[in-house]
Amino acid sequence: MIRVCRKTGSPAWDDLKDQRPAARRHTDRSDRAPHQTGGDGVYDARMQQPPRPRREPTRREHHGDVLEDPYAWMANRDDPDLLAYLEAENAWAAERTEHLTHLAETIYEEFRSRIRETDLSVPVRHDRWWYYSRTIEAEQYPVDGRVLLTDHPQRPSLEGAAVPMGEQVLLDQNAAAKGHDFFAVGASEVSHAGDLIAYAADLAGDERYDVRVVRIATGEVLDEAVRRTGGALAWSLDGRHLFYTRLDDAWRPHQVWRHEVGTPEARDVLVHDEPDERFSVGVGASRDDRHIVIAIGSRTTNEYRILEADDPLGTPRVVAERRQGLEYDIEPVGEHLFVVHNARRTNFEVAVAPITCTSPDEWVPLELTSQDEYVTSIDGFEDFIAVSLRREGGTAVRVIGRSGDLTTPGGLGPAHDVEVGEPLVTIRVGSNPETSTRTLQLVWASLVTPRAVIDYDVASRTSTILKQQEVLGGHDPADYVQRREWALSPEGTRVPISLVHHKDTPLDGTAPGLLHGYGAYGIPSDPWFSVLRLSLLQRGWVFAIAHVRGGSEMGRSWYDAGKLEHKGNTFTDFVACADHLVASEIVAPGRLAAEGGSAGGLLMGVVVNQAPDRFCFVHASVPFVDALTTILDPSLPLSVIEWEEWGNPVQDPAAYALMKSYSPYDSVVGGAVAGPHPTLLVTTSLHDTRVYVTEPAKWVAALRWADADRRDAAPIIFRTEIAAGHGGQSGRYDQWRQWAWETAVLLDAVPPAQPG
Repeated sequence: MIRVCRKTGSPAWDDLKDQRPAARRHTDRSDRAPHQTGGDGVYDARMQQPPRPRREPTRREHHGDVLEDPYAWMANRDDPDLLAYLEAENAWAAERTEHLTHLAETIYEEFRSRIRETDLSVPVRHDRWWYYSRTIEAEQYPVDGRVLLTDHPQRPSLEGAAVPMGEQVLLDQNAAAKGHDFFAVGASEVSHAGDLIAYAADLAGDERYDVRVVRIATGEVLDEAVRRTGGALAWSLDGRHLFYTRLDDAWRPHQVWRHEVGTPEARDVLVHDEPDERFSVGVGASRDDRHIVIAIGSRTTNEYRILEADDPLGTPRVVAERRQGLEYDIEPVGEHLFVVHNARRTNFEVAVAPITCTSPDEWVPLELTSQDEYVTSIDGFEDFIAVSLRREGGTAVRVIGRSGDLTTPGGLGPAHDVEVGEPLVTIRVGSNPETSTRTLQLVWASLVTPRAVIDYDVASRTSTILKQQEVLGGHDPADYVQRREWALSPEGTRVPISLVHHKDTPLDGTAPGLLHGYGAYGIPSDPWFSVLRLSLLQRGWVFAIAHVRGGSEMGRSWYDAGKLEHKGNTFTDFVACADHLVASEIVAPGRLAAEGGSAGGLLMGVVVNQAPDRFCFVHASVPFVDALTTILDPSLPLSVIEWEEWGNPVQDPAAYALMKSYSPYDSVVGGAVAGPHPTLLVTTSLHDTRVYVTEPAKWVAALRWADADRRDAAPIIFRTEIAAGHGGQSGRYDQWRQWAWETAVLLDAVPPAQPG
């Protein structure tokens, strides 16, 4: 299902990544004084006072409600005064954290010392090749490559720093990134014949991608005519045509186009145009490359169209016409179409249909799950299917054998769940490009167990670890304790908390703690392993995840209970989790910090306003803190799409009133927030398309104005990365340094334990 949303991301599974607020590299100020503005903003060149941008009240009126917005002018991201303000804040952040340079460097070296910098991903077999990605010490980006099966009957590996014999480089991202401050690949697809690669690259951080087609054997660039796309790509079977998406002015992927390689972009053909602004489109290929799949979806409704990949000039066929509230996802396999849908169950179910299906009437139910199990996806293969699901707050993968016609009795074999043997494990289906296979690649990790890639033999039900994330210097999971706690919301709902700490950390009400939260779009915050987190745990910290409503940890109803008119549950759940950690003496009162990014940044902004006494420090990353202003403007990225998540405040006075009641910026400028706030770290990016830099800039400016008369106002550190997007900096070393700096700021802000 299409999920275009304001989010930092779900847990990162890459060996070298970590689910922390997105990285933002420090802006160097050694050769210049803080920027002076020609307006009435106050930027102290001596850095004795924090920056105060100009105030220019603008009247905003909806449904009879009036708000005087003093920083509405920041909506113009080209205003030189805005850039001046951001530069002044960066200078202020550098000044106020200069004493942390040594600590940040220490943490960076701790982090780096635990990572194998020259490494190889698990090679995956497809057709005649092993495909993989490798990293090189001192290089920011990976190199994507492949080797022939005939040269490597077994999976290739690295011998020291030597690359696998006979390697063909598909894409050296380090070479492609040269001359650019930012580089990220949106899609990378090899043609069915295996001779061409097409990749889409974002060179600014604004998630608009330029497409390049390269002949793999020679490195010759064959085509770079298509630019500023949505990032998705799919090849026709003959390798002559590429399908891609286009964005409208509101950053919505709204069209699918067909491009003939080697021809001008002006000759491209429009395949699908989506006029309904609630819907986004995507495009991709089926696992067996037989079909081009066009996905069309809003927050609550889906429609799929499929096209034979050997007939790229044909007309896509609708699988099931959109019907408001009907969500479904498809998996084409041979002559069958597997469907995950919510036509009869809130938690979704699995059905099968002929590949020629054009109506839900052709969906034959497959009774594979119970009512209380939430089906999230299905992966289909010739001899079995794998159903990913959620139950009791965790993840599971169910494997079912298949034979013959699945639409008749006897087409399904026995079902079993993959055993993981550890509590709080997050398990998912990994990379499985072949439909003909006896094994299923799985990936799992926990708060204490590093990420492992598993080859699961479906017939024997045995697992072989292909690769486990290596922690240099040694890591013993037995040195750490992970467990599930349950908080009680104000109305009595039990809210799960996953936590981890070192076994020697005393839980006597003295330990510092960090509480992570997100809670939106149905995206779960499942437990994940973090190399960087070890630096906190080894210093006696407790790390906890609040699985608040708005995610889907406890099923689809958990998501529904944290959106639209129920959004307030997300915020009260998080505060309840904080209170539980303190009341249970897991974390010391006055030593609890919080973090969240994007929609989780909105969560941080709300709890800063509504429960400032619960936290001594809050990190809000790319925070969605001017939510009402953004959702009121249909021209802004994602706003119309978001109405099914937050409500439509343009048309609905009740939705307007509710959003205004919790929107962090409105609460500050409207005078609803009168008290102090905890120490704040706010990080963002100039080119973020999902959450404009305007939002955190306005929020921080409003907080600084409110702090002007507070003699004991807590510090606010606000930093903007000038060359980055919603996910922060693109280079891994830049990310590591930023994560280390953020950790140093966190450690510095949390007071020492009080003597017993």
